[in-house]
Amino acid sequence: MTPTKYVVIYTDGACFDNPGPGGYGIVLIHGNRRKELSGGFRLTTNNRMELLAAIVALEALKQPCRVRLLSDSKYVVDAVEQGWAAKWRANGWKRNKRDRAENPDLWARLLTLCAEHDVTFRWVKGHANDPENERCDELAKAAAGQPDLPADEGYEGRV
Repeated sequence: MTPTKYVVIYTDGACFDNPGPGGYGIVLIHGNRRKELSGGFRLTTNNRMELLAAIVALEALKQPCRVRLLSDSKYVVDAVEQGWAAKWRANGWKRNKRDRAENPDLWARLLTLCAEHDVTFRWVKGHANDPENERCDELAKAAAGQPDLPADEGYEGRV
């Protein structure tokens, strides 16, 4: 099925201390419709929140879509656009012969979602007055600051 809906997604992750309490923020835009999402965890990393923002955003789509996903995370954008994450998966989640890839649980989810949608990742400079990126940052920080945050099982289960 060829995706017919075009969605623009902005994402950001935040972490107080690193590791520490973290959150993600998302703005989805389809035509004149807009939706904001956010969530947080009691102990996680900034990179995990950047990844989870993209995952949660793509999981929110109800059908296959053409997506332009904008993130200020070079970690996320470059790993997908340069094909690094796909190579890590093909190599049993190893970056090279010695070093394992970080966050394979989230990379696996993200790559599966990218196969369901026609996704193009683009990097945007953070804290550079892009209103949607700034909004995602606000959402992520607010989520990270909430009381009684749940565990990030993928992180806490391995540390």
